[in-house]
Amino acid sequence: MPGQERRRTLQDLADAAGLSLAATSYALRGVRGSPATISRVRELAAELGYTVDPIARALASGRTGSVGVSGSLRDLWQQDFSVLLTRALRRRGRYATIADADADPEQERLIVEQFAAQRVDGALVSPVDPTAAYWRLLGPEVAVVAIGDALTARPGSGCVLFDNRYGVETALAHLAGLGHRRVGLLAPALPSTPGRPAQVLAAEVAARLGIEPAEVAAPAATAEAVEVAAALLAAPERPTAVFCLSDSLAFAVYRAAREAGLRVPDDLSVVGYDDHQLAALVDPGLTTMAWDEDAMVEAAVDQLERPAPDAPPFRPELVVRGSTSPPP
Repeated sequence: MPGQERRRTLQDLADAAGLSLAATSYALRGVRGSPATISRVRELAAELGYTVDPIARALASGRTGSVGVSGSLRDLWQQDFSVLLTRALRRRGRYATIADADADPEQERLIVEQFAAQRVDGALVSPVDPTAAYWRLLGPEVAVVAIGDALTARPGSGCVLFDNRYGVETALAHLAGLGHRRVGLLAPALPSTPGRPAQVLAAEVAARLGIEPAEVAAPAATAEAVEVAAALLAAPERPTAVFCLSDSLAFAVYRAAREAGLRVPDDLSVVGYDDHQLAALVDPGLTTMAWDEDAMVEAAVDQLERPAPDAPPFRPELVVRGSTSPPP
């Protein structure tokens, strides 16, 4: 357009610095050159308004600086966690491409294909199906870090694991200690992997604690899970408490309980899982299991450079708020 200033090029910067293209590029990246030269080139770049062309950089280095981030974003906690990952990547000079797997293995496969086509340098994924063969579409040159479940079909990938056994035992022991025996177990519906660890553990631990579990699968989205929660609360032997394997589902139980005329916690205790930021804002505050999110984010991003498939799992902490009390 007339009057629009053209984009500054590396040649412009080299001419201003009185250096060759190669020397200017090296100095700009801090790879070669004296400290004085590196400082002068970078100052000139700022004065000229020169910015690195990401496509040219990718062609020159074979690296795109891009990291794919994938999760089921209708889950509120995964939404927030994805944002934390992108911020951590930005602090390290990387750029995130976020994709929503929507708790659907077929959608997740398409995302993996997209990441491969975009030649991402790495991927941080909360897998819908950690056993799927499509994870191998990301070649060995791509650093992949799985969050929550190890990718069994891609051995050697980095992983940030959760101590779900401790989390489930702690949450259910809290309810059992209050005197609850009929407890609903509300878990995200994941069509290809019905036997995920937390769900299997919940039934096992409930039996050991003398709890009669009523297991129900629900959509990850809060609004869509309300109908499922309402059916659970309308059962002839209504549970006196509900343990939800995500806070998104717990918020759905709050809504269903209110519509059924039930008071939390007087008529129904509710325990969540993840400690989403809204857990402290709903009324009453949600009792839930909290993760050290900052430490988990740093561990995930660190493993893009140094995979640690044998790292110990993160252990959650029970945060007791006003949503639990002895049964009526």
